[in-house]
Amino acid sequence: MDTGTPATADFGVLLHGLRRRAGLSQEELAHAAGISVRALSYMERGHSRGPQRRTVRALATALALDAAGAGELERAASLGRPRRAPATEAPHPAPVPDAAPPTGVPDLLPRAPRGFHGRAAELTALSRAATGEAPVCLVVGPAGVGKTALVLHWAHHGRAGFPDGLLYADLRGYGDTGEPAVLEVLREFLPALGVPHDRIPDSANGAAALFRSLAADRRLLVVLDNARASEQVRPLLPGGRHCVTVITSRHRLQGLIVTDTARPVAVDVLEPADGTMLLAGVLGTDRVSAEPQAALRLAELCGGLPLALRVAAARLAGRPAWSLAEMAAELSDETRRLGLLDVEDTGVRAALRVTLQQLPGEVSRQFAHLGRHPGTHVDRYAAAALAGTDPTAAETSLERLAVAHLVTETAPGRWTMHDLVRLYARSLDTEPDALRRLLDHYIATGIAAVAAAEPGNEDCFPLPADHLPPAGVRKFADRSAAVAWYAAERDDLTRAAAAAHAAGLHDRTWRIVLTLWPVIVWRVRDGWAPLLETALDSARADGDRHGESRVLNVLGWVLTEEGRVPEALTHLEAASALASRAGDVVAEANALVVLAIAQAALGGLEAAARGCERAVELARRAGDRTIERLAMQHLARHWADAGKWRRALDTATEALEFDDRSDTADIPRVLLLMVRGEALLGLGDEARGIRQLDLAAREAESFGYDDGAVRALGALLRASTDEGFRARYDAAVARLTTRT
Repeated sequence: MDTGTPATADFGVLLHGLRRRAGLSQEELAHAAGISVRALSYMERGHSRGPQRRTVRALATALALDAAGAGELERAASLGRPRRAPATEAPHPAPVPDAAPPTGVPDLLPRAPRGFHGRAAELTALSRAATGEAPVCLVVGPAGVGKTALVLHWAHHGRAGFPDGLLYADLRGYGDTGEPAVLEVLREFLPALGVPHDRIPDSANGAAALFRSLAADRRLLVVLDNARASEQVRPLLPGGRHCVTVITSRHRLQGLIVTDTARPVAVDVLEPADGTMLLAGVLGTDRVSAEPQAALRLAELCGGLPLALRVAAARLAGRPAWSLAEMAAELSDETRRLGLLDVEDTGVRAALRVTLQQLPGEVSRQFAHLGRHPGTHVDRYAAAALAGTDPTAAETSLERLAVAHLVTETAPGRWTMHDLVRLYARSLDTEPDALRRLLDHYIATGIAAVAAAEPGNEDCFPLPADHLPPAGVRKFADRSAAVAWYAAERDDLTRAAAAAHAAGLHDRTWRIVLTLWPVIVWRVRDGWAPLLETALDSARADGDRHGESRVLNVLGWVLTEEGRVPEALTHLEAASALASRAGDVVAEANALVVLAIAQAALGGLEAAARGCERAVELARRAGDRTIERLAMQHLARHWADAGKWRRALDTATEALEFDDRSDTADIPRVLLLMVRGEALLGLGDEARGIRQLDLAAREAESFGYDDGAVRALGALLRASTDEGFRARYDAAVARLTTRT
């Protein structure tokens, strides 16, 4: 092989030129030759000019040199080996220059990642962050998301922009081997920039100052990988106007944003398509394209986390007879998933364990308790209940966990976990009362929400005898605040009830379901029957007749609205009988009102009216003005449905006036306004009737009662061709059919 370099050339210069012509990085050549990257770097910089023959032979083989080229490399190496001085002469030390100039462009980057796919948005964001004067880029994201791969891919493809070199250091902020000292890192950087080892200052401050002075006029890329804290990074910032520093971390390192104007670049999980491409990079395109749905399922089960996907792919690569569908079936078992996503000391569980070890004890404790949450989101009150602490302490821990990318704040004051992180949290030890505390938090908060959403209504139920009161309960300033809470927490409340039922905590199950009654009323056709049937099972298992009667009542009403009236009648008659036997006058009145709705649905308007009149009597005997008003509201509705407009108008007007709630928008008031509007239309007073129905619709719209808005606007459209009413009606229907 003709290298084009004289045999007398310096070994480091020759080696550097041969490597570049072979298209190899330092790490690739070092790996192929079986030597360390540090040793190879020293050779190329001239600090190790006479390596042993076996090392030179290994390098020649890795570089694919012919016999002539290998001989030339050996001759250059031999010139740098020390020679024994003659016995009659004293050896004379060679003069040491003030500073050895660099013999090549420093390149300490590890090799480019193989099988890199996607990340177009993140690569663009990193390129934008790296523009300007001395930028500091902060690439952040959870463990295993591929931050290092992203940065190395970007750095290798952009090396032309850094003609004076590329420096890299693994700060090992999340490893078991300990973090390198600042001086240790600088003893890698400074020789790469041409400083002899014996000229490196002994102090970290002195070495850092020398590094900054050497970098001042150079165009360098400095990659600081796996940083744990801002103070670990600051002494290693080059500061040169043309230098770019890229830092990767599982923490947000907000201190660097404050002191060094670091520009954050967030790295999140992969989209499904990119996840399947990553699998194909390991397993081959043919194997993945043969099972496209199974590949997507694997990407989903791995949560788009590149580390998890690579581990799954490694397992499949070692089992060529396995199908992707078989691996997906194994990963579908939540009890085994994390174990299957670990290989030796690498995997999701290992990465999360190291991340958690970096956090204070109280934060780790909060993290473990979050795993006991049956839903997907927590606020500071739920987190406090789980850990048995107060909301302020819980919020502080959640913020620390968010900084470490163990939780994500999806909306102000609401946090969630990646699925694999949640599984890891569930594997940790916690106190046995965590779930009970959470359920009691939901009961206490639900009672407060009911009071704000439907002021003036009686309490849903007494608290359980062994209730564990939370340290703090959310306060609701008004109905809109309660409505917003219900909208945000609805799914988690449903999951909490299911978890209580599964744990045999029946006295909590039916209570949590009953705290949902305002949203059940607002969105009655949202398929509540299965949840209410679970509550009914729990109330019966709990032996609580009061609770059973209340659940039967709500269930009967929902079934009536769903058109399942015969089933509803069975439940409602049982509810009325239970309340009567228990001497619970208010519950009996309530049951009679709902029973009347079912009777009316079957055409029994006279029986329905008699039931409501009886409910009015019971409510007056009990002195319960809320139930009295409710019974009158339904009585007015039955008169209107029977076409008895005057009686409907008088009853609705009396119910609207006697409780003086004109300044409060609520469901009964909206429904009474509707009856009055329909009655006025029936009596021929069209203008007043339209005004009443419009008022009912506007009040329903004001607090999110979409079902009421649809009904009122539907009645308006039967009496008016106003396009404004049509537009509002269509909007209300759209809201009603879109689940919040």
